[in-house]
Amino acid sequence: MAQSRTAARTFELKSEIHRKLLGVLNMDRVSSIPKDRVRAEIGKVVERLIEDERVPMTTAEQNRLVEEVLDEVLGLGPLEPLLKDPSISDILVNKWDKVYIERGGKLQLTSIRFRDNQHLLHIIEKIVAQVGRRVDEAQPIVDARLLDGSRVNAIIPPLALDGPSLSIRRFGRHVVTSEEMLNWKTMSPGMLRFMAACAQAKVSILISGGTGSGKTTTLNALSRFIPEEERIITIEDTAELQLQQRHVVKFETRPANLNKEGGINQRQLLRTALRMRPDRIIIGECRGAEALDMLQAMNTGVEGSMTTIHANSPRDAFSRLESMMLLADIEIPSRVLVSRKITTIAEVTGVEEDRVKTKDIFVFDRTGINEAGKVQGSFKWTGYKPKLMDRFRMMGIQVPENIWQEVVDVNL
Repeated sequence: MAQSRTAARTFELKSEIHRKLLGVLNMDRVSSIPKDRVRAEIGKVVERLIEDERVPMTTAEQNRLVEEVLDEVLGLGPLEPLLKDPSISDILVNKWDKVYIERGGKLQLTSIRFRDNQHLLHIIEKIVAQVGRRVDEAQPIVDARLLDGSRVNAIIPPLALDGPSLSIRRFGRHVVTSEEMLNWKTMSPGMLRFMAACAQAKVSILISGGTGSGKTTTLNALSRFIPEEERIITIEDTAELQLQQRHVVKFETRPANLNKEGGINQRQLLRTALRMRPDRIIIGECRGAEALDMLQAMNTGVEGSMTTIHANSPRDAFSRLESMMLLADIEIPSRVLVSRKITTIAEVTGVEEDRVKTKDIFVFDRTGINEAGKVQGSFKWTGYKPKLMDRFRMMGIQVPENIWQEVVDVNL
């Protein structure tokens, strides 16, 4: 109970200091003022307030209070310590007093909290204002990103019943290497060599998976095998791709304003990209009518393009792709439309009875869970040799024969 009263008093002090700072600093100019000067001003206000209120506080507690207020003035308040921790992959604010993080694939509740719903709403407004957006009752849902590229999604009342809610998907500055994918048992060496050959041979690649399954990470990793001299255009709703080639042009969509005007979607950007002489087009996630344009591009000179799709298997991916293409407002028969690791690598073999047919090449055969709760299994070849091997041979791309006999056991 005493600890709760102390925490409440600290929040009150920070609020009072923030109000007093409004009279000391020109908040419109504060971002251009050196941080040391801002910190000095905050320190003076803290000292005066502690003395006036006769609040017992150690030097360490006082310094911590200064840093917290500094975060409030120049940063994103209670979120700043979490954003500075590179081990955190997701920040999930359910309510003003319920803040979760994901670290190492596990969710955990933190001691971080906001003063109240209004404080949380203020931080959300601060985030979206940085990218020229707004959030209010007329537009209660917003997608945005932080300056470091981290993806932000927020929803406020009346749609959020318990108050504002916020999620931040951290933007990993580190691009996963092929060696790391092998060390983490994301795939077997043979599977990686085969996928590298697909990228080099300009085979179009569709990566499917559920939320947080590592689709974008895999896309980034496979893009490393695209030859350096090729011109690549990327299209995303929120910029997350980290291609390493020197010849990359990046596009990002723009949502419509409150008057439903000015929005630019992926389909419009894709059509623009096709006029800019791309060797390859990479779409961060295919989720709408752009699917038709993407497939047309892949079949008319932009081979080797890549994208991701939200689906749990190759079969589900093509079913969803077909549904998305029907959104393109064009009357086309369906027969024409056609813990993280790679679980299936499959080849499209044709269309049968109006359904896209695929053949599994490599699969992850799950055998159980060990005493530590870790997944056990192995990567295996299914026995099917893909037709792509002929293409590899014609292009002089060597794929070792031993990848077909390879069995890699996984004890994650």
